[in-house]
Amino acid sequence: MPFRLLSVLAAGALTVGAAYAPAQADPVPPAPVSDPASLVNPFIGTTHAADDFPGADTPFGMVQWSPDTSPHRPDGGGYEYGDSAITGFGLTHIAGPGCRAAGDIPVLPTVGTVDTGTTVGFSHANESATPGSYTVSLDNGVTTELTATTRSGMARFTFPATTRANLLFKLTGSENGDTAARFDVVGDREVRGMVTSGNFCGEGNSYSVYYDMVFDQPFRHSGTALAAVTPTTPTTVASPSTPEAPNKPVLHGTVPRTPHAFVPGASGSDGYVTFDTTTRRAVQAKVGISYVSAAGAAANRQAENPGWDLAKVRGAAHDAWKSLLGRVRIAGGTPAQQTVFYTALYHALLHPNVISDTNRRYPGFDGRTHTVDPGHGAAYANYSGWDVYRSQAQLEALVAPRIASDTAQSMVDDYRQTGLFPKWSENNGETHVMVGDPADEIIADYYAFGARAFDTATALQGMIAEATVPNDNRPGLAYLEQLGWLPSNGKYGCCNFYGAAATTLEYDSADFAVSAFAGALGHTADQQRFADRAQDWQNLFHHGSGFIQPRDASGTWTAGFSPASGRNFVEGDSWQYTPMVPFNLHGLATALGGDAAMATYLDTDLSSLTGAGGYTDLGNEPSLNIPWEYDYIGRPYQTQKVVRQIQDQIWTAGPAGLAGNDDLGEMSSWYVWSALGMYPETPGTADLALGSPLFPQAVITLPSGHTLTVNGDGAADDAPYVQSATWNGTAWNAAHAPDGALSGGGTLTYVLGTSPDTSWASDASAAPRSYPGAATYGDVGTSGDTAAGSANFDGAGYSYSTHALAGAGVTPGSRITVNGVTFTWPDVPPGAPDNYEANGQTVRTSGSGSISFLGAANNGPASGTATVTYTDGTTQSVAVGLSDWTLSGGAGSPLADNTVAVTLPYRNHAGTASDSTRTYVFATAPVALSPGKTVSGVRLPSDVAAGGLHVFAIGFGSG
Repeated sequence: MPFRLLSVLAAGALTVGAAYAPAQADPVPPAPVSDPASLVNPFIGTTHAADDFPGADTPFGMVQWSPDTSPHRPDGGGYEYGDSAITGFGLTHIAGPGCRAAGDIPVLPTVGTVDTGTTVGFSHANESATPGSYTVSLDNGVTTELTATTRSGMARFTFPATTRANLLFKLTGSENGDTAARFDVVGDREVRGMVTSGNFCGEGNSYSVYYDMVFDQPFRHSGTALAAVTPTTPTTVASPSTPEAPNKPVLHGTVPRTPHAFVPGASGSDGYVTFDTTTRRAVQAKVGISYVSAAGAAANRQAENPGWDLAKVRGAAHDAWKSLLGRVRIAGGTPAQQTVFYTALYHALLHPNVISDTNRRYPGFDGRTHTVDPGHGAAYANYSGWDVYRSQAQLEALVAPRIASDTAQSMVDDYRQTGLFPKWSENNGETHVMVGDPADEIIADYYAFGARAFDTATALQGMIAEATVPNDNRPGLAYLEQLGWLPSNGKYGCCNFYGAAATTLEYDSADFAVSAFAGALGHTADQQRFADRAQDWQNLFHHGSGFIQPRDASGTWTAGFSPASGRNFVEGDSWQYTPMVPFNLHGLATALGGDAAMATYLDTDLSSLTGAGGYTDLGNEPSLNIPWEYDYIGRPYQTQKVVRQIQDQIWTAGPAGLAGNDDLGEMSSWYVWSALGMYPETPGTADLALGSPLFPQAVITLPSGHTLTVNGDGAADDAPYVQSATWNGTAWNAAHAPDGALSGGGTLTYVLGTSPDTSWASDASAAPRSYPGAATYGDVGTSGDTAAGSANFDGAGYSYSTHALAGAGVTPGSRITVNGVTFTWPDVPPGAPDNYEANGQTVRTSGSGSISFLGAANNGPASGTATVTYTDGTTQSVAVGLSDWTLSGGAGSPLADNTVAVTLPYRNHAGTASDSTRTYVFATAPVALSPGKTVSGVRLPSDVAAGGLHVFAIGFGSG
């Protein structure tokens, strides 16, 4: 039955107690839900800035025929539950983006004089919605019923008896305005045309959408009317370090021009048709849309809805949702919990969207028309990359593997057309909104979760190219490769770069996803290469403060840091970003000082769930991984506790029942995973951190056709704690899902209780996997004289000359002996990482007797304390100080315990042939090691006071 807004929902969100009152024990096992679509409440998320919409749609469809409301008309969704007037029923909508989007071709039924600027009042008591259907009786006496197919919509407008029953086509009313519009009359039963819109977040992208609408009775009059142009999003430019409000992205720097840029219109006109409904009050309409042509729109309508049976179309849309939602079949729980769950799953499967016509033609990112690849059903668009890589892409692959495979192929095709994967794209236009390189995670996640029917070879090739060759999707890539972090004072130019510290972490997660995907495809060298580079987060971890902090290009920590400040972060702060090392949480815990120290950090960070004090904000993406991280430090019972708190506080069965922008279903997907008792913490892998199930049972149909059953014996809102678990009948005592659970299926059964069992899955071996990579050189210090820009030793573009080094007898792999200690110069080519810029890295090495370090400082001298670890587990502290590599331009002297190992007559500088400043490499005085002991590793200093301390090699002497 349609979800009609009852008084309790009209009042807003249900109280936690009402929504989640524990069910009474029932000896009869609960029956699985038979029709999940009937439980969906599309009004959830239509206020409180979630920006979802209640209108008619199909899974991943091109059409979302939904009401737009006044005066607020929220971003993307267009419908604010607190509004009382409808401006029109737009044909396209996007669920919960951070900027105005879509809302194209609003159609509004009115009575009387034509006024294309009018709005019509409505009451929630007179509207209802269910997946694929929306109905409202407007205050002007017109009842509007809407439904949809993938590429078309169908409506029945029941007017009062009148000779002036109008349908207004508010063609200038796209959310971001329109640069062009057409309204053409084709006979007395058909109109068609197009609008051009875009400019998402003021980024200048553009797309055109065409429509063709036919009616079941002739209209008596038609025409156009001048209309006030809807204001578009202004272009505002902020500096790369400027803090940004959650869910409110803005432009930073320039954006590259596209083949179809947005050009604001100076004026525009709308259209209308008028019917005589004195004897036949119901006017039925069918509309097709296309992003290729009006003819394509008509063909889409004819192919998908040749008849005039609204009930049949509505039933087909409902059945499509019933089938897809039914791939996750829950049993038990309260009615409110079931509604929240299936509404979240529904919202998570609205996007991305079909953009190809039934004839398989679609508009490419290069501005040309293309054909869907053989073997694929459709091309897809609308990627909120920074958001959906965290958990929506994984859910899409798990529940709809064919769609996800087609989506992955669409992304590969976008790369083929432009040389770039989509980042945050609206239809066929890239916007470069947000940061990172999220296509890497999305594609790798699709593959890991079972969507594998796409061109994986080209995907990997493109991902590696985007991670290694300068491009618009990864501004600052050269800094990452040469310094090992993105400096707060770097020069980035194009493409909306900002939040250097946060973006470094985003690139690290992208690199790890490339590593995981490469490994899955058997490319072990690339797997290791990118797993190693993903550890660059360590270059921004300040061991003194215990936080990820921004650094400038010279290696100096950026002044004025506060963990609660958003400066140099993206829609968040360091409290929220420091835990964002989802592929190496064991490494993060070690850096923090051990599991107990990390537990203290998480306890503080999770003392707020809404961002108070700068702590965790579960209304925005940077915090979504944090609640699951107790699993990695032997305290899964705390994950179980806090996840339930989040479910109870943020997700409820009313319009305000979702916190923050839904971001094309990302926030909703988090709830789905959490209710199932698991979360895809590690990008590019099928690894799942475990919580506890909300329902007594959930049965998931997997891409392989097998099923994964999750049983929660004793499940109740106040019983989130795992007492014990079994996997296929055998005891399971780990905080991660069994390997193969998402491919071969099986049964995971929990016994749940109201008190924590602190011993379950508490052993270090029970933690989900961490992927530490290997300690490798992170800084590029040497360059060839003809490629001076390939290195950046000091952050200002200067580097050692490999030609000058060779003249001094120093070549890759050569030996240098100083003070009785022999060092091996890094055996790497010019322009490749060749030294460690010390910040707590552990270098695996072996030796005894005495230890010495070969290197130099930039902006030095620089000093700190290294920790030597012996094979027996004991440690020894060693002071390390290195002189400035130019001795301050010749004005200084080496440190007392430094010996000049190499002297060079000049250095290289990017953009010039050379610089005559003399440079040096130094060796520290040997320090005696514990007699009879062998070194297994050296942890480089993490407390360097100023500048950068660079180590090219570690050597051992006889004592």
